[in-house]
This record gives sequence, structure tokens and C-alpha cells, in this order.
Amino acid sequence: MAEEAREDAVVIPIGTGGRPGRGSGSARPSSAARNLAPSAAKPAPRKRPAAKKTTPKKPAPAPEPAAEAPPADPTPGPATTKPRLETGIPVGDWLSALQGAALEVFGDDWERRLAELLAFARRRLEGDYEVDDYGFDRELTERFFMTALRPIAQKWFRLEVRGLENIPAEGGALVVSNHSGTVPLDGLMTMLTVHDHAHRFLRPLGADLVFKLPVVSSLARKSGATLACVEDAERMLSGGDLVGVWPEGFKGIGKPFSERYKLQRFGRGGFVSAALRTGVPIIPLSVVGAEEIYPLVGNVPSLARLLGVPYIPVTPFFPWLGPLGMVPLPSKWILEFGEPIRTDSYDAAEAEDPMLVFNVTDQVRETIQHTLFDLLRERDGVFS
Repeated sequence: MAEEAREDAVVIPIGTGGRPGRGSGSARPSSAARNLAPSAAKPAPRKRPAAKKTTPKKPAPAPEPAAEAPPADPTPGPATTKPRLETGIPVGDWLSALQGAALEVFGDDWERRLAELLAFARRRLEGDYEVDDYGFDRELTERFFMTALRPIAQKWFRLEVRGLENIPAEGGALVVSNHSGTVPLDGLMTMLTVHDHAHRFLRPLGADLVFKLPVVSSLARKSGATLACVEDAERMLSGGDLVGVWPEGFKGIGKPFSERYKLQRFGRGGFVSAALRTGVPIIPLSVVGAEEIYPLVGNVPSLARLLGVPYIPVTPFFPWLGPLGMVPLPSKWILEFGEPIRTDSYDAAEAEDPMLVFNVTDQVRETIQHTLFDLLRERDGVFS
């Protein structure tokens, strides 16, 4: 009986021999069958249609322990990187800053003045400018030299000008001035004053040394200076130019501080001879304030002879402070143009009379000296 029952029974093998789903009545294998089947026999998961396929987000990696975590990269990734213009100063701010700077420098009409400046630079590069027989470059002097000197005169030395009505509006005239200051800045300030207030160019007569220096010589020529000789002086005066002369020369600017405002000898009166021959007026000019910009307290004559210069100045600040000692002290300047001394009543032949030349020279010198003393009594202080 037991044998019949065993023959009629259906034996389901346990293990790897069974077929999936057998004994369950379903095509899908039971959980027991799936667990019993080897991993190699697992059916591959069915793929979804491509159209419905979505890329799942990559899960964030689990945080590692603090001791084993790599240092964070401060450089932002491609997705967070921004253009440089957004992280720095915007272009609009740059343009606004440039426009504000141009408005500050050139004023309300900055566009026109900037265009003039660019046109000036283009002409200089192309060589499209004129100079006279002496090398005077009118445009460069007005746009460059005068522009550079103007802040020094107005803000540093605070120039006060008197007697402008004594400068003729046209025609030749000879301006004769005292000379002082260790460095001849008084000549530059006089040129600027005549240009800005009398609206004329002053043509200075310079010493030989000025035209022997490599850079200074070219700048002096372009600014209107020429050699201090009678021939050039007469030629310019006859042509209607306003000529400036400093008869004291290096003895005036190189005198010690203890002798300040005491005029030195005016030479042999060559400037008076030129004025007598051309019949132009002589305008005495007295300058107060230039003596204090570089107080000369000493000299090095042996070094001066070695270098071929009149003197090597020693001031309370130079050479002890180096380049800083070359900055002039901000003294208050007064320039007074005196009444013209007429020479048109003399004949040209009288210019050869040494006594007449001496008398006129002494008259000019005494006029400047007395005016200097009067101005010194009037001023409140050196720097005020």
C-alpha cells in the first residue's frame, strides 16, 4: 500500500533541478524557487522603452569620516562658474569712472578738449607743426609747458601780479628782471605770468650753459628761449617780440641767502644797447619770493669746476634729504611790472655812447632795487 502510494506520488526535486514555476501553477517563479535558483540563472530584468527612460539623479555619496574626507576644492565647478565681468567691476562702472575723470580734468566740455588733445598728439607724431627761426614751438609751449607750470604758480607759489598795464599789448619791448632762487624758476614763472595775464609770449635770453645741456637746450629752444647775444635780441625786438632778460645771470641766482634781494652787477649793459638801437621800451620787473625757495647756505666750488657748472648749491635740505631736498619751499611770490623806461627819444647811434648806456642801465637797476625793498616791507611773511 505504501509502495502504491509512492508510485502514484509526483516527486518534485529540491535544488537546482526544478523548473521555475513548477508546483505553483504560475509562469512566474515563486519566491522559494527564486531563492533556490543560482545567481547565473536569474532572468535579466526587462528594459523599459527608450522613450520612457529617465536618467535618475546620482545619489549624493555618503559622507566620509572627517579624518578621511579629502579637502574641498575651492574652485567652483562648471555649473557654478560665472563670467569675470560679473564677479569683478562691471564694464558700465569702468565707463562711468572714465567719464567722471575726464569731466574732472577737462571740465564740462571734456569731449571737445579730449578731441583737441588727440588731434594735437596726432599732429606731433606726423610732424605737422611749425617752429620759427629760433626753434620756438608755439603750440607745444602753450599746450604743454604752460599747462605744466600753471598749477605750480597758482597752488604752490600763489603768484600775485601787479602792474600788468605796463606791458604793451603789441610791439617790441624788453622786460628786465632781478634773478634769484638758486634754480632759475623765476624765469619760468615770469613766462607763465606774461602768457596768462598779458596774453603774449615772453622770449627769454638764456646763458651759454643753458644751450650746452643735452635735454635742457632742446626744451629751452622749443619754449622760445634763445642765446643772450645782442644780435638775436635786436632781431626779435625789431620783429615786435616781447623779450625777457635777467642781467644778473648766475651771480644773481647763485648768491648766498645772506645777500638775498641785493642786486648784483648788471653786466656791461648789452640789453640797453639793443633797446636803444630798436627804440623799444624797457619794463623793469621786480620779483619777491623766489629767494626763499632754495635758501643757499653753501657751495662746493671744486666739484662745480669739475662738472663745468657755476656752482653746486648746498641748502638746508639738499643734498641731505636726497631728491626730497630738491622740492622748492612754497613761498609767496609777488611780481610787479614797473613803468616803462622809454628809449625812442634816442638816436640809434647813441647806443654806442658808453656813458648813456651806463646811465640807462643804472636807472633800470635802481628802479628794480627800490621796488624790491618796497615789496619786502609790504609782505606779511615769506609763506603767507
